[in-house]
Amino acid sequence: MGGGGQLNDSGKVSNGQAGGVYTWEEVQSHNSKNDQWVVIDRKVYNVTQWAKRHPGGFRVLSHHAGEDATEAFTAFHINQKFVQKFMKPLLLGELAPTEPSHDRNKNAAVMRDFHALRTDAEKQGLFRTKPLFFFLHLGHIILLEAVAWLMLCYWGTSWTLTLLCSIMLSTAQSQAGWLQHDFGHLSVFKTSRWNHLMHHFVIGHLKGASASWWNHRHFQHHAKPNVYLKDPDINTVNVFVVGNVQAVEYGIKKIKNWPYNYQHQYFFLVVPPLLIPVFYHFQIIKSMISRRYYVDMIWFLSFYIRYFYCYTPLYGPFGAIALLFFVRFLESHWFVWVTQMNHLAMEMDYEKHRDWLTMQVQTTCNIEQSFFNDWFSGHLNFQIEHHLFPTMPRHSYHLVAPQVHALCDKHGIPYQTKTLWQGFADVVTSLKSSGELWLDAYLYK
Repeated sequence: MGGGGQLNDSGKVSNGQAGGVYTWEEVQSHNSKNDQWVVIDRKVYNVTQWAKRHPGGFRVLSHHAGEDATEAFTAFHINQKFVQKFMKPLLLGELAPTEPSHDRNKNAAVMRDFHALRTDAEKQGLFRTKPLFFFLHLGHIILLEAVAWLMLCYWGTSWTLTLLCSIMLSTAQSQAGWLQHDFGHLSVFKTSRWNHLMHHFVIGHLKGASASWWNHRHFQHHAKPNVYLKDPDINTVNVFVVGNVQAVEYGIKKIKNWPYNYQHQYFFLVVPPLLIPVFYHFQIIKSMISRRYYVDMIWFLSFYIRYFYCYTPLYGPFGAIALLFFVRFLESHWFVWVTQMNHLAMEMDYEKHRDWLTMQVQTTCNIEQSFFNDWFSGHLNFQIEHHLFPTMPRHSYHLVAPQVHALCDKHGIPYQTKTLWQGFADVVTSLKSSGELWLDAYLYK
């Protein structure tokens, strides 16, 4: 632990003793990779060194460097009193009494009303978990996997049964993906320890992925959704241009790594079939090795040992690999459409330093509720509520949604709900629109 030294006006290193009084201008000047301050409940913290050990990844803190992180801190932590004891050595002081509690473009009235809404939700018990809900969800995943394997053992490996097995396994993998998401957000158990343990089990043993890789990637997305250079989910490595701002910017700069005016067509060949089996798989292995995630490696290997032990006797080593790749191929399509329908057609821009409610709602949309939509998307059809309250158990989203909608109406913040098919269609139309903007800027600006 430790605050990390800072250079003062005389050029000497300050040891960051608590008790200082600061202005927003001073806080905002500490926003570089090697000099990061944040404000939480008017307290000023130097998180430069702590960022390297932050369980959610160092980039989450760096994305909030030089600004008020109170709402993000509240959203992500289930036991704030426990976390605050780790923050004491990082404390530098507090904001000057004359300084407002919010910074930059944040709306104080929206922040006040959203805080009241969260308090009411807590009083209503909407953050309390129903253990049976998650137990049954885990049970149906394990049942699907067991039945798929037993079916092949008893009735053989014909093409028909292999296809049926693939569908059952990809369904189990997709549903395990939504379940690991619950544990990763600490929304199931009251203590972080049990959530982390089950997160490792589900994402590692049931899915063959890395919990730490997921944490460090996903929390950035939640902290700054659809913010260029901060949200990894819209880092398209120049294969696509997304949103209006990036499309025009690339066009003006005459960047043409791909024919972006056709991106809505080649999207079908690049993203749904390849994201999980190729791109994510490579990222996971690379991050575990480079960052030495040894615990994740053990869980990761346990999945593959179990899988090949079960399926190599049935298909041989190459057949088992082919089956797994096909399952990942199917899962990838499921995952891409569900995750993109909530964000890709929404506002994308560089950092605007907006309050939590405004930022999350303007970059996120919902999909209509139904039993199928809830199951199919892991309740991420309530993406707005999930982004506002990431530690809330998903079975409470439909209860808090009307209150969120009313608050948005009060402050004139658009709250969008679409049909499932409209959400899918908007993925393609948004890519087409961005491609056309790029082409126009590329040719004429």
